Amino acid sequence: MGDTFRLVEYKVLLYRILLGYIFYLISRLLFFVFNTNLFAVDHLYTLLKLCYYGLAFDTTALLYINSLFIILSILPLKINTQSNYQKGLTILYFITNFLAYATNFIDIIYYRFSQVRSTKATLNLLTDENNKKLLFAHFTWVYWYIIIVYVLCCLCWIWLYYRVRVKHNPIKNLRAYFSYSVLSFLIIIALVIGGIRGDFKHSTRPINMVDAYKHVTIPNQGDIILNTPFAIIRTLTSNNFRIEHWTNENYINANIKPIKQYNGNPAVKPNVVIFICESMAREFWGSMNKSVAIPDFKSYTPFLDSLSGSSLIFTNAYANGRQSIHAMSSILAGIPSFQTAFTSSPYAKQKIQSIVSVCDSLGYQTSFFHGAANGSMGFQGFGSILGIKNYYGRTEYNNDRDFDGIWGIWDEPFFQFMGKTLGTQKQPFMATLFTLSSHDPFQIPEKYKTRFKGGPLAIDKCVQYSDNALRVFFNYAKTQPWYNNTIFVITADHTNQTYYPEYSKNINRFAVPILFYSANEAYALKGVRTDLASQMDIYPSLVDLTGYNKPFRSWGRSLIRNLPAETPRVINSTGNIYQFMQGNYIYLFDGKRITGIFSIADKGLDKNLMGGNLNPEMNKGVADCKALIQDYTSRIVNKTLNP
Repeated sequence: MGDTFRLVEYKVLLYRILLGYIFYLISRLLFFVFNTNLFAVDHLYTLLKLCYYGLAFDTTALLYINSLFIILSILPLKINTQSNYQKGLTILYFITNFLAYATNFIDIIYYRFSQVRSTKATLNLLTDENNKKLLFAHFTWVYWYIIIVYVLCCLCWIWLYYRVRVKHNPIKNLRAYFSYSVLSFLIIIALVIGGIRGDFKHSTRPINMVDAYKHVTIPNQGDIILNTPFAIIRTLTSNNFRIEHWTNENYINANIKPIKQYNGNPAVKPNVVIFICESMAREFWGSMNKSVAIPDFKSYTPFLDSLSGSSLIFTNAYANGRQSIHAMSSILAGIPSFQTAFTSSPYAKQKIQSIVSVCDSLGYQTSFFHGAANGSMGFQGFGSILGIKNYYGRTEYNNDRDFDGIWGIWDEPFFQFMGKTLGTQKQPFMATLFTLSSHDPFQIPEKYKTRFKGGPLAIDKCVQYSDNALRVFFNYAKTQPWYNNTIFVITADHTNQTYYPEYSKNINRFAVPILFYSANEAYALKGVRTDLASQMDIYPSLVDLTGYNKPFRSWGRSLIRNLPAETPRVINSTGNIYQFMQGNYIYLFDGKRITGIFSIADKGLDKNLMGGNLNPEMNKGVADCKALIQDYTSRIVNKTLNP
């Protein structure tokens, strides 16, 4: 009877799929253990509950990955149980599963930098990196223990797989065999489709990444529920630039004010130099933390702290994205990135109004400096789209004696290279420098290893080194004729490692510094501001300072003018959930509904205030959040980023 119904084959197939659940659970627990400080999971019960919710996402991932294996295992063929056929199935099973499984282990390490499960956008980011072999070798060397754990899991998986085998069983009743096989095939395929979708309801959409967050009140706990293969698969064909119709144009124009116009008129057009400092988050700056009650706080930025005393600084500022390329579009063009990096989308290749185009229209020379291999991280490509005239990378530096061995040219010599290059350019000029040395693997030049001891985090000594490189640059710049009429902006692209609990809170994982400085007192760039600010406010602020007096597109505001009609607000995304700050509240939005409202002081998102009726300010915040996102996607899709 067993050879007719193929029950043994189906039991073995089920066993092989169940092995996937076991090892996905193991990788989920490892993901949590290695990143415990990033998740507010206080009880074992909470962790077990998150693992339970993860079963639905594991089901989808495993069935996607094993769909061909399952089909070949249940086809009504006469050779299914033969040794060679089973060997072929085994090879297919391990190749597909182990490749997908490896992504979970990559995220065990990468998550602490990205703060989101890897997706298609991560793959796009890798395609823009010209240093893949060297980076792979480096990370293999540094995180060897993760590779060993992965290999051990794979070996254990193989051992368990071979504990249960399919034995060859000749077919005695061909008609019955095919009849039951076809019926079983249809039933199993139906079950697989239901598992991939997440349920069998025709009325609901297939399970997606945002569904993980409906089970949690603290957003990043949703990343424990998810697995990386699921996140990649679900975003391969996703379009996160879908036009919504939550409100009308009149409401958007009145409340979001996407088209702005200022009437500054400087006596002389200022030069503009923007430093986007790799990973140098607000946590590391003493000047940004004077009002924050952090016991035993230590600053790693003595030069920037001293410069802050003569600058306009914003101590309540946030990034609009999670990765370096997100920062470039946010800062230079005022275009944040949410679920998907705008720069990696097909919509990036359109005419975009930005501080680059504004400066170009005013007769500025425009340049971008990054000490890595030319084209690294997509900067050169996006810079070309924005219209940056001159790109200076490792090729133009042309001296690999200052190469750090991994990423590119050390900050100090590259900053000096920029300073000398600017001296050859016609004024006014606008230049952006994306720093490099405060990046994993967190190395500094040999000559500074006894000087910069750092602190409890590996990045601390790199922050000290980059801070000193800025000091050396400014000492040189002060001797140059262009210095006194230059506006400097210093910010960070995103956060990185955290030490103080205050900066491990959900909202503060985006906490970056913003500093404006000029030796020219006419610009009045002095003071400490605590109102909400973000990277996308830098672009309109510079438009204001350069004296551009035509209408332009911006979802940010001029931090310099600080007009009452321009509401301070911040928007960013964990990768799946929008975080919107305005007035007295923080709003979490999954693209369909508001999932949480918190006090603006509740950076850890501990107390959801959505239990009762929303007050008028809350309703206004919800409406403004949707209106901003609607205008954002509409302008991107309809290609009106250059109105």
